[in-house]
Amino acid sequence: TDAYDKAITMMKGSEPNLWRVYYDRGISNDRLKLYDKSDSDFRKALELSKEDPQVLNYLGYSMIDRGVNLDEALGMVKKAVNLKPNDGYVTDSLGWAYFTLKNYTDATTYCERAVDLVPFDSTIAEHLGDVYWRSGRELEARFQWQHAIDNHPEPPDLPRLEGKLKTGLPPEMAAKPADAPAASDAPKKPDAG
Repeated sequence: TDAYDKAITMMKGSEPNLWRVYYDRGISNDRLKLYDKSDSDFRKALELSKEDPQVLNYLGYSMIDRGVNLDEALGMVKKAVNLKPNDGYVTDSLGWAYFTLKNYTDATTYCERAVDLVPFDSTIAEHLGDVYWRSGRELEARFQWQHAIDNHPEPPDLPRLEGKLKTGLPPEMAAKPADAPAASDAPKKPDAG
């Protein structure tokens, strides 16, 4: 993050792409699990970018993944989808957010839409497989996990996918988080075209 620190210091604060430096530093800090710093950087990037959908998506997804500020985080990801409705990666984030919150109906809607938008992404296919499994659609789940394997996942992901294909997901252990939003008012699945 030192390079980003230097870039921010060198910029005078009015450059149109300054938000991008905060966003990139936020990603770096998030990957280092320095969440206070990453959240601060993402919030500064949102302020400077007038709420760019990439930033909304990344920060919202990160908070959901960590189980913090769930109402705010879900709102951010929803807003990102509204701003970029045909972006399969952003759509997948919303589906995965609903999956994390154990709202499998809305998770299915958005994860299916994401696969329609980006049919050859291993992670998106895996997410849809996980959603199908939790929805009791085990045959379709295995099909999606095989599809994820066929789409050349990152080498560290392959054993996990092969394990899911063989044994499925483990039984659910935890209840829905206490501050999780109620079931959403998700729209009907949009057409793929």
